Amino acid sequence: MTPGSMSKEGFVYILASKPNGTLYTGVTSNIVRRIQQHRMGEGSDFVEEYDVTRLVHLKRFNDIEDAIRREKQLKAWKRDWKLDLIREHNPTWDDLYEEAYRTYVPK
Repeated sequence: MTPGSMSKEGFVYILASKPNGTLYTGVTSNIVRRIQQHRMGEGSDFVEEYDVTRLVHLKRFNDIEDAIRREKQLKAWKRDWKLDLIREHNPTWDDLYEEAYRTYVPK
């Protein structure tokens, strides 16, 4: 990043088809728009095919590059490690979309 330039925030997220179901890990600069795309069946054939639309993990980063690095780490993780991460932060596997919407849509 060059001096004086502003970084763009980023989000790493995990979607699930159901508790302990199929998982999808992604990164985006606009979490609300991206989840809406997934729910409309756009942007990922995998998400559409396996109905992976429940937002179960979300982490915000001040810099999109940090988010991209974290997404790559998570994608390399074993499935059990991802399940543990979800259970640690969201033990009831709640859909976090409404919370993300309230928090990250400009007022």
